[in-house]
Amino acid sequence: MRTFDWELLPHFLAVARAGSLRNAAEMVGASYGTVNRSIQALESSYGVRLFHRSQRGFSLTEFGEALLPMAEEAEQKIFAARKRVEGLDRSEAGKIRFSLTPTLAYDIVAPIVARFSDQFPEIDIEMRLTSEVESITNDKTDISLRAAHEVTEDVVARKLFQLEIGVYASKDYLKQKVPIAGQGGTGLTWIGTPTKGAPESWTQRSPFPSATLRHEVSDGQMRMRLVNLSVGMSHMSTLFEPVFPNLRRVPGTELSPGPWLWLLLHSDLRRTVRVRRFVDFLTEEMRALHKTGKHGPFS
Repeated sequence: MRTFDWELLPHFLAVARAGSLRNAAEMVGASYGTVNRSIQALESSYGVRLFHRSQRGFSLTEFGEALLPMAEEAEQKIFAARKRVEGLDRSEAGKIRFSLTPTLAYDIVAPIVARFSDQFPEIDIEMRLTSEVESITNDKTDISLRAAHEVTEDVVARKLFQLEIGVYASKDYLKQKVPIAGQGGTGLTWIGTPTKGAPESWTQRSPFPSATLRHEVSDGQMRMRLVNLSVGMSHMSTLFEPVFPNLRRVPGTELSPGPWLWLLLHSDLRRTVRVRRFVDFLTEEMRALHKTGKHGPFS
């Protein structure tokens, strides 16, 4: 393999994964023309066609299929080298790429990041809000805050605590709506998550099986806001109790165990000072917040 081929392989991998030049260009942050020239140069270097080109996009030829696993192996070795070098860092400075869900980001983690920034002004946090599980091993992120029952990836996983889920409503909703509700919660409103077909089983297992499931909201942040605005009741983590004092657990309901909250990071980064400082700080703050929740039903 010629030396300059190393510069072209990322564009080859991007086209193989995206199926088009335009999508590949967006993936690697390059122009359409740059990616196109890279593919042409690589094919010229090897003397073969790596892609079939059609109106539907790009697909690998037999030569491209043969190159793909070796290019992916080279990519992984480069990622591993980067992680190993970064892991030798001993300074409280630099950037950390941190991914988490929007539900936890705005009101739970943002104040923690603000306090961390005051204490460690030379460490920058690049936050990526996504509900997708981003890969630690494939260099998509450095640290991930994730709710899951278990973690099977080959990463360093710090188990923070098990989330507890309760039924919540606003103070006004509890004062004005719950006392006049009919049998089984008739007249009350559930705010749930999008479902396929029949209403979710938790509405039937609750003390309010006759309450109406009127709204279905996939985004946890929006669902929490609607509860805070007295639109209805919903299942939420106890983490939000100290953040939103207007919310109270609905009388007659109990807490149920949810998934565990994990902090994940690449094994080569656990020796990096800036990463260790952030992980320790976030762990302490999240556990403290967890202890201040669960103040009980409204009275």
